Amino acid sequence: MKHTLTALVLLMALTACGQDSGNKDMAGKSAEATSSSDAQTETGQAQQERGDQAFASLADKMIRQLWELFPSWAVREGYYAVADQLAVPDEQQRQRVLDFAREYKQQFADIDPTTLGPGERSDLAMVNTFLDRLIWEITEFKSYAWNPANYNVSHAFSLILNTDYAPLDERLRTFSQRLQKVPAYYEAARQSLDKPAAPQLELAIQQNKGALSVFGETLDEKIAASSLSAEEKQLLQERAAKAREAIEGYIAHLQEMKTDLEKTQDFRNFRIGEELYEEKFGYDIQIGMTAQELYQRALAEKDRLHEKMAELADRLWPKYFPDREAPEDRLEKIHAVLEKLSGQHATKETFKAEVEKQIPELVAFVKEKDLLTLDEDKPLVVRTTPPYMRGFSVASINAPGPYDKGANTYYNVMPIEEFSDEEAESFLREYNTYLMQILNIHEAIPGHYTQLVYANKSPSLIKSILANGAMIEGWAVYTERMMLEAGYGDFSPELWMMYYKWNLRTVINTILDYEIQVKGIDKERAMDLLVNQGFQQQAEAQGKWRRATLSQVQLTSYFAGYADILALREEMKEQLGEDFDLKEFHEKFLSYGNAPVPVIRELMLAELEGAGQG
Repeated sequence: MKHTLTALVLLMALTACGQDSGNKDMAGKSAEATSSSDAQTETGQAQQERGDQAFASLADKMIRQLWELFPSWAVREGYYAVADQLAVPDEQQRQRVLDFAREYKQQFADIDPTTLGPGERSDLAMVNTFLDRLIWEITEFKSYAWNPANYNVSHAFSLILNTDYAPLDERLRTFSQRLQKVPAYYEAARQSLDKPAAPQLELAIQQNKGALSVFGETLDEKIAASSLSAEEKQLLQERAAKAREAIEGYIAHLQEMKTDLEKTQDFRNFRIGEELYEEKFGYDIQIGMTAQELYQRALAEKDRLHEKMAELADRLWPKYFPDREAPEDRLEKIHAVLEKLSGQHATKETFKAEVEKQIPELVAFVKEKDLLTLDEDKPLVVRTTPPYMRGFSVASINAPGPYDKGANTYYNVMPIEEFSDEEAESFLREYNTYLMQILNIHEAIPGHYTQLVYANKSPSLIKSILANGAMIEGWAVYTERMMLEAGYGDFSPELWMMYYKWNLRTVINTILDYEIQVKGIDKERAMDLLVNQGFQQQAEAQGKWRRATLSQVQLTSYFAGYADILALREEMKEQLGEDFDLKEFHEKFLSYGNAPVPVIRELMLAELEGAGQG
């Protein structure tokens, strides 16, 4: 089943032209027409204002109830009014979520989209998609029964402990209150699980072991530094001990399940199949095409990128292999050049420091080229990925939500200091001097960090919190190409060669995800795709295989969003001609928050249409 957003209606201004004529009857009719048109315009504006107000009131009510249902999500968005609460993921909670989604579906159905302004219409479409997805997740996808990695209390607790949104004593009291529900939380998790999938089971064990760190030494230090009474401190420590016990019990339960299932090889298949995949793709990506259509597009793009890389390999070959004839096989030739370039990299001891060092350089380039306005008052902290978040990606961004815009954004970097020399060399050859630059553009400036700062400034709370992954990942991928087009790296063929390798990764992400989840390919075929056709190092390919078995659809978001954004930029160039300004395009695009790219396109075109008629 294909899900699409409600079609957005462009604004059409009502105008009337008076005719300069000596005929008094015609002049009178023209005046009457103008008066009638003005009255219709005023009536339409009043109707839209009423519609917008009704929608805003209902949306505000829904969001307040949303945070009561999902207090951990609320904390991640910077909404701390419910931080002392922890939802217990049992059958009663799932029923409450279903009732919530169905009730608001009915209430929003009473709002006529034609009475809304374009921004509110797109918000309404996003709300309906979100509510439909909630219902689908519980009634059809049912990951609560087979994905034990869904259950982990640590992230919100860590934010409460380490974000200075309130005095330490107040945050510790909130922390203590929330701790009371942790044993019930993990008991509900155990009861909810039926037959887990093996990769998700492994991840749950790993990340919940990491979760124990949130309730250990750092918490003890915070308690010691506080002004809580002796009784409050003792109570908090007792509750933390019970929380650790509950987490350890959950880990032991998962380990026992793993042992039993390994004997029978009766794990749930982590591959979700074509029907569920297409449905999830429709909800999560929202680009106006099916997953199969995007997959076919990615196959064609892979061949195009191979051609581009072969051309660059021909240019670079004499420089790096002056005494060696280039092989006829283009993939072999590309691989040889990439391997040569990959030898330039940091050490495992300096990798994180090199990441930090480059951030100011990216800021300076964006300013020099006037690509978009950066808000340097928003803190960006490069840190080692916390233990409870490891096992999924090499690097990631944790940004504050719209309710706490001034809080730190964390750039998480995988710790590699303890890798063996062989593992570290494979990792560092993948994230070499060239690719590290692309990685930092993607994750930080002007990629995820910059985009999420803009999202928090969006006037639409809906567009900020109901984030579309394809837009977010697509923007980060788009900025990689945009920066190089603007001259970052002085058009170095080496950097462009590595950029194409990185861009090829986004394309292969789509192919890999679809082929694993829908076509059922095995690890051998996946590794061939990643290593031989994507030129990835073994360590990276192994990690990507694991990631593709842990998630579904998410890996397609990079290529889907990037292709849509690039197409939109070209469309706006054609529309505006000489009036097109790259910085204005970027800032206007980002001003709409985390909305799907098709929604942003319609809003930009509506604004352009309105400006033209004005």
